[in-house]
Amino acid sequence: MEATTVPNFKGGEGEYVVKTYLDEQNRIMQGLLPPGASIGMHMHEKNSETYYIISGTGHVVMDDGTEEDFTVGEMHYCPMGHGHTLINRTDSDLVFLGIVSEHHD
Repeated sequence: MEATTVPNFKGGEGEYVVKTYLDEQNRIMQGLLPPGASIGMHMHEKNSETYYIISGTGHVVMDDGTEEDFTVGEMHYCPMGHGHTLINRTDSDLVFLGIVSEHHD
């Protein structure tokens, strides 16, 4: 898969470098957020998302204001009907897997 660099992804700061696999049920992304970069707050209306941290530390803010740090080997889950943002507040790259699963009626 070829990497794509996306500036200000979902209204976030900096660049998001991503390799994506997509089918009808799932979007699987290997993402990299450089220091200071973020994925903007976004809602999961018809899907859910899981982040698995490969390297670095990510800071997640949920739409209800809950905040938490996640590091290597840890996971974050955002259920359908909720929103979140992912921020790299460190001086090292944040590398993670993001898995978005579609929920069909």
